[in-house]
Amino acid sequence: MTAVSLAVAAIPEGLAAVSTIVLAIGVQRMVKKNAIIKKLPAVETLGSATVICSDKTGTLTQNKMTVQKVFVNNEVVEAKDIKDISNELDRLMQVCTLCNDTKIGAERELTGDPTETALIDLGFKINFDVKEVLELKRVKEIPFDSDRKLMTTVNKVGEKYFVYTKGGIDELLARCNSYIVGGEVKTDLANYKAEIDKYNVKMAKDALRVLAMAYKEMDHEPTDEEMKNIENDLIFVGMVGMIDPPREEVKVAVEKCKTAGIKTVMITGDHKITAVAIAKALGILENEDEAITGSELEEMSDEDLTKNIRKYSVYARVSPEHKVRIVKAWQANGEIVAMTGDGVNDAPALKKSDIGIAMGRKGTDVAKNAADMILNDDNFVTIVDAVKQGRNIFDNIKKAIHFLIATNIGEIVTIFVGLLLGVKSPLLAVQLLWVNLVTDSLPAIALGLEPPEKDIMNRPPRDSRKSIFADGLMGKIVVEGFMIGMFTILAFFIGNRYYGIEVARTMAFISLGMLELIHSFNVKSEESIFKVGLFENKYLVGAFLLGTVLQLGIVFVPTLAEIFKLTQLNTTQWLITIAISIAPIIIVELQKKFNELKFGKVVYDYKTRQEV
Repeated sequence: MTAVSLAVAAIPEGLAAVSTIVLAIGVQRMVKKNAIIKKLPAVETLGSATVICSDKTGTLTQNKMTVQKVFVNNEVVEAKDIKDISNELDRLMQVCTLCNDTKIGAERELTGDPTETALIDLGFKINFDVKEVLELKRVKEIPFDSDRKLMTTVNKVGEKYFVYTKGGIDELLARCNSYIVGGEVKTDLANYKAEIDKYNVKMAKDALRVLAMAYKEMDHEPTDEEMKNIENDLIFVGMVGMIDPPREEVKVAVEKCKTAGIKTVMITGDHKITAVAIAKALGILENEDEAITGSELEEMSDEDLTKNIRKYSVYARVSPEHKVRIVKAWQANGEIVAMTGDGVNDAPALKKSDIGIAMGRKGTDVAKNAADMILNDDNFVTIVDAVKQGRNIFDNIKKAIHFLIATNIGEIVTIFVGLLLGVKSPLLAVQLLWVNLVTDSLPAIALGLEPPEKDIMNRPPRDSRKSIFADGLMGKIVVEGFMIGMFTILAFFIGNRYYGIEVARTMAFISLGMLELIHSFNVKSEESIFKVGLFENKYLVGAFLLGTVLQLGIVFVPTLAEIFKLTQLNTTQWLITIAISIAPIIIVELQKKFNELKFGKVVYDYKTRQEV
C-alpha cells in the first residue's frame, strides 16, 4: 500500500491540468486586451518572440487618413487653403471621386478604405460636387491590386468614356505618356518627371502618403480585351499627400520591445521615404540605410537576404509575396517571428511565421483562418501586451512545474530515506495521499496566476530551443526536494525518539504539508519574497490558508484524526514542528541573498542582445 501511495506521490498528476488552466486563463486575459488566441500553445510561443514584423497602416498608425497637400498644375497647395477649383483640380477630384469605392451615408458618413474615404472627405471640404459627380455611371473597373498598386474605373461622361486611374506614383508614371498643366496636355513627360519627383519626395519626407492620379478619354466603351491594357497611355493629372498619424502609444511600445530584446520591423506598401519618416518618428529605425524596397529585395538572392536581414528595420513598397521571404530569412537566423497581415495574399506569410497575427477590423477571413492570433483593435500595442502575457504564462507554468516536482521529490525522499534507514514508514499511505492531494494542486494553480514580474519586459526573449529545466532549474528542484524530504525526516526522528511512533507520524504529516505550502512562496520569484511582496497574489495566499486549514483540521477534528491515525501534539511538539516547517523559507532566502551578493543583478543590454 505504501509503495502504491509512493507511486502516486511521485507523479505530478496535476501538471497537465495546471498547464491547461494557466493557458486558458491567459487567453481570457488577452481577450480583455483585444487579442483573440486561436491556439493555446501560441500564448506561450508569443513569450519567446524575438522579431515582430508589423504592417504600418492601422497597426502602427491611427488609420485615420486626411489629405494635407495637393500637387496640381505644377504647384503644391495646402488642402485647407484651397478656395477655388481650377480645371486641373476639377479633373484631379473627378479621379479621386470616381476611382473610389467609398459609400456615403446620411450626414456625409463615409464607409470604406481610409485612403479612399480621405479623398471623398477632401472633396466635401473644398466644396467639390461629390454627389453630382458620383452619378456618372461606372461601366468597367479594375480593382486595386497590391502587385500593380493601381485601381482603374471607366465612367460614361455624356457621350464619351473616361478612364480614371489612381495609385502609387512610380507605378502610375510608368503608365503615363503625357501630363496636363495650364489646361494643356503636354507630351514631354520625361522632362517633367524631375519636377514630379521633387514634390513627391518633399511630401514623403513630411511623412505623407502620396497617391497619383491620371486619366484618358475614349470615344467608345472599352471591350473586355481592351480592358487588359487599359492602364496605358494615361495623362498625369497630379498627386495628393495624405497623412496617417502614428499612434501615440506605439512609440512607447516599440521602446518596450527594444528593452525586451525584440526587434520591431515595419512592412508597408508605401513609398520608402514615407515609411522611413514614420519609422523614425516611432523609433523603429535611426538611419535610412536600415530601409529596403521590394524591388531591391527581388534583386537579392535568398542567401544574401538571410545574411543581411538584420540590417533592415523597414521594408517599403513590398508585396505580400515578399513577406514569406522576409519571415524565412529571419527564421534562418534563429529568430522567432511574429508576422501581421490582413489580406488574402498575406495568408502564406502568416502560416510560415511562428506566430501569425491577423487584423480583426480590416482583416479578411482567409487571413484570420491562417493566423494564430487576431487583433480586435488592429493595434501594435496589443501585440506587445500579448508578448508580455506570453512571457508571464511561461514563467508561471515554469513555477508550477518547479513547485510540483520539488514537492513530489520531497514526498519520495521522506518515504524512501525512512525505509533505507530501517525505521517504520514516516507516513502511512492514507497520510501521504492526503498531503499529495491538499498541497499539490491548489498552490500550483495559484502560482499559475502570478502577476507579471516587474522586470519581465527588461529580459531577453526565452531561447525556445532550451529545455524548461535549463539554466540550473533541475538541480535547484532536486536540492529543494531533498530539503523538504530531509526536514520531514527530521521531524519524524525527533518525534519517534522522544514521543513515540504516532506522535512522530503526526509531526511528519504536519511538517510535510506545511513545508510544501510554505515552499510555494519560495517559488514565486528568483528575488526575495520580501522584495516582490507576499500578498500581491491573492490566489496563492488563499491556497496557503485553505491548505493550512485542511491540513491542521485533520489533526484537530477527532474523527478525522482517528481515520488518519494522528494524535494531538503538546506545545513543545508544535513548536518543533512549526520551526521545522518554516526553516526552508529561511534557507532559500539566505541562498537568494548569497546569489545576489556573489553574482549581482543580471541586466540585459538590448543593443548587444547580451546579459551583462
